[in-house]
Amino acid sequence: MLHSRRAPEQDGAPWATARRAGRRAVHPSHLHSICLWALVVGILLPAVKAVAENDIAPFEGRWDLTLTNANGSRPSWIDVSNANGQLKLVFVGLTDHATPMKQAEIRNGELVFVSPKGEEGFPVDTTYTLKRVGDRLTGTVTNSENKWTVSGRRAPALTDDKVSGWGKPVSLFDGKDLKGWRLADPSKPSWKIENGTLVSTGHGSELVSIPRFDNFKLHLEFNAGPQSNSGVYLRGRYEVQIETDSISEPNSHHTGGIYGFLDPTPEQPRVADKWQTYDITLIGRIVTVVQNGITVIDHKEIPGITGGALDSHEGMPGPIYLQGTEEGRVAFRNIVVTPAL
Repeated sequence: MLHSRRAPEQDGAPWATARRAGRRAVHPSHLHSICLWALVVGILLPAVKAVAENDIAPFEGRWDLTLTNANGSRPSWIDVSNANGQLKLVFVGLTDHATPMKQAEIRNGELVFVSPKGEEGFPVDTTYTLKRVGDRLTGTVTNSENKWTVSGRRAPALTDDKVSGWGKPVSLFDGKDLKGWRLADPSKPSWKIENGTLVSTGHGSELVSIPRFDNFKLHLEFNAGPQSNSGVYLRGRYEVQIETDSISEPNSHHTGGIYGFLDPTPEQPRVADKWQTYDITLIGRIVTVVQNGITVIDHKEIPGITGGALDSHEGMPGPIYLQGTEEGRVAFRNIVVTPAL
């Protein structure tokens, strides 16, 4: 940019005055070249910005990612956007909530971002390198401990889901045994049945329903002990939070929220050792959550999978899964799903 100078002297020789003042003079013969250069810069700068925007464009949108190595596959999710010519990337990893990435760039036609250590399920910095191939993303995920290949496909809009009616309610728990359920990790059996209720005592496996559902209504009752943290996952991908220990965390981490995405409003009082109810409707990616008869999320879109999801295949039916408590104790009863027709 050319900065304005002090008004010239009236003797007709401003460059001489500038020289006397000890400043670098601009001779009139150079002014024409300077003006031409300013015009060229003014033309080229928008072009440079347009190129940067075009670099972002192939990656824009929401993507369901799958990480694969010899130990199996794990899900992730990203939302890439162009914020006034700047790359913006929101990431959901293996365990955590939707988080903007501070280290993200387009480098040699590839999308590269770093998930910092201690976040998203990894104890060390983890680098994602993705390129666009046709309608997919492919690439690698690496850190000092592991390496995965990664594939991604555009997250489905799920806006064309229509419900013509509701089918017969299906009870998922009879109060007697775990028929119809499986442990996500059989080596960590932390669930037991007490007085007709399902109880998790902490740091154990998730409990996953064998039946899978597309669009549905879910009714269940839950009871969280003091300093407890659990949740119920819809289609195994979207967590409705249950907790008594997250008052200092964002509102979407509180009971009734879709973890990391949607706040419960109005938020209900946090209570421990008391039975409460959820009545949840999920059609496509539109969710309504009613807690104890009060609507706390009303017909809102869930942008993507939440941390802890079983997979990232958002266009497919999925199970109901109950999170083994991270801390404390949680109990469930009267778990009933009414599938859509």
